[in-house]
Amino acid sequence: MSLVNFMSSGIGRVARSVVGLAMIGIGLAVGGGWLALSIVGLVPLAAGAFDFCLIAPLFHHPLHATGSRKA
Repeated sequence: MSLVNFMSSGIGRVARSVVGLAMIGIGLAVGGGWLALSIVGLVPLAAGAFDFCLIAPLFHHPLHATGSRKA
């Protein structure tokens, strides 16, 4: 299973959200210059929440997972 296929799956979506939340939590807990980590953590959190994968277009895959969208 390739990284893009995994990140486009449901488990990958949860993983992106968890990583984003962890980055935000660490940035807020440590403070100082680490607050920038909280801002950067919003990207994977949003990617998980809105179901898109930012690395997919780099590998010629669609931004949104094709199997997870209902018509």
